[in-house]
Amino acid sequence: MSRRFGEEGRELSYGSYLKVPELLSLQQRLSEEHDELLFIVAHQVYELWFKVVLFELEAARDEIAAGDVFFARHHLNRVNVIERLLVEQIDVLETMSPQDFVAFRSKLAPASGFQSVQFREIEFLSGLKEPKYVARLEATPEEMGRLRRRLEEPTVADAFNELVKRRGSPSLPEIFRDRERHGDLFDLCEAMLDHDEAFAHWRARHVLMVERQIGGKTGTGGSTGAEYLRGTLGKRFYPDLWEVRSQL
Repeated sequence: MSRRFGEEGRELSYGSYLKVPELLSLQQRLSEEHDELLFIVAHQVYELWFKVVLFELEAARDEIAAGDVFFARHHLNRVNVIERLLVEQIDVLETMSPQDFVAFRSKLAPASGFQSVQFREIEFLSGLKEPKYVARLEATPEEMGRLRRRLEEPTVADAFNELVKRRGSPSLPEIFRDRERHGDLFDLCEAMLDHDEAFAHWRARHVLMVERQIGGKTGTGGSTGAEYLRGTLGKRFYPDLWEVRSQL
């Protein structure tokens, strides 16, 4: 009798491949409040998606550096789709009422989303390098090493600028006006801007969620909460790609 694909040996299962038992053991509440499990899972999922975003951004940067614009756009498109998913996930968190969040919020201090190392890595790798955050994060030596490496290594923006130089250094207005000649560079610019815009949407949506949950209270990590987050809304990875619109 012929065996079906995958039946030979049977040394691997869905659960063992995905490490499901280990994964499900990582949600450890600090209180008996019902909504704390939702809070933990949502933020762990964010970190898992951040890991994929970093993986795809690294690939996009390296493809740009190699001159392979097609696959760079493919990776950036995947990043954009993931980021749209991250924005939608906020709807799940907002099923939690302010009073339900407050019931376990004190247990979180001084932990804060501000301390997400992967979030800072995404900023640094994309092109927004702010060294001041490295000293302010409470991170492990391994995490600090990753952040310092991100500060030193080329960004997606660096790879793009080098590619443009190799193509004869056309200005951004030239690239946008002459799409017949610079079509692949124009498409790459738009893919990078999709990433930038999606991340900006996430920032804005996150501020609204924080205001809805805690109003004007300070953050658990000691920040000014929503006030601090509102101050980040103007951040852009690729400001030149926004400014070129004014020059067309």
